[in-house]
Amino acid sequence: MEEKEIMSFKDENGNKVDFEAIAKIYLEEQGYLLLSPVDEKCDDMFAFRIDINEEGNEELNLVEDDKEFEEIKKEYKKLLY
Repeated sequence: MEEKEIMSFKDENGNKVDFEAIAKIYLEEQGYLLLSPVDEKCDDMFAFRIDINEEGNEELNLVEDDKEFEEIKKEYKKLLY
């Protein structure tokens, strides 16, 4: 059985929220990480752009642009089929 990769973040209220890493996608040279909340009541998926900050470390930034998100979803569907 494959081990799940769980990542924890704080929401806007400071509460810990756990996400499962679903897939890593690349569009051209830009990397994206798809995460889904571990909470069983929620089956949403979120896309985070993997950016490199000034210190050279990876930084996850939520994709808020609808067009960019649709391109990521299209690429993810290609992986499924």
